[in-house]
Amino acid sequence: MIRKEKKIARLGIGTIGVVYLLIGGLTAWAAFGNGGKKTDSTGAFKFLIGQPFGQILLWLVVLGLAGYVFWRMYQTFSDPEDHGSDTNGLALRLSFFSSGFFYLFIIFSAVELLIGTGGGSGGGQESMIQKLLDQAYGRWLVAVVALVFVGKSLYQIFIAFSGKFKDKVEEAGMDEKTQQLMINSGRVGYTARGLVVGIIAYLTVRAAITYDASQSGGTKDAFNFIQNEFGSVVLGIIAFGLVAYGVFIVIKASTHKMNF
Repeated sequence: MIRKEKKIARLGIGTIGVVYLLIGGLTAWAAFGNGGKKTDSTGAFKFLIGQPFGQILLWLVVLGLAGYVFWRMYQTFSDPEDHGSDTNGLALRLSFFSSGFFYLFIIFSAVELLIGTGGGSGGGQESMIQKLLDQAYGRWLVAVVALVFVGKSLYQIFIAFSGKFKDKVEEAGMDEKTQQLMINSGRVGYTARGLVVGIIAYLTVRAAITYDASQSGGTKDAFNFIQNEFGSVVLGIIAFGLVAYGVFIVIKASTHKMNF
């Protein structure tokens, strides 16, 4: 594996960890009535840009995320880890591509904020669902999107409780304290992510059933749903779970023996 590309990947993954720390921290702050704001990645970017040297900080985030996108595309097309072109290898490389493509859109929202052309409407998910609903068999297309979210949700929870990531952590040769922190934060973080994505799946199903895109939503809408249905304490717990995920990702990025 080429060392330079690996360094770029670590920078990108660490940046994603910081974004999760912001999303979870701001949402937990809001849940317990301390003046924060339930938010998604765009909200986290708005928070950053409002700080001293905020534009510089956000440009650094953009550069970090661009590094992550580069790494995922490099994994997809150059296959440095030799996953191959059989069914499993292609499926894995497709997942790399999808992850990189998703964060490319996150980068666009950050750049829009930086150049002042938008980047904060929060209607991206709703707009996408509406476009699907407008197509022939639109309701079924939205149902397929919901199934993708369900699959992602279940996979995150599977990772948390199967110990799938635990073996990789234990093989990385960290000291016992760091290793335990990573295992605990990973388990809590993956569970929280799975629950949030599960709520997004439910909102997407609701949009398909009602034929109403406004019933769908992204991360911020999932937070609102959790607070309305289960209360601020549950929202706060899940938000702290996302903070834990951010901690897990930052440690992962800084641990040279960890594969990703």
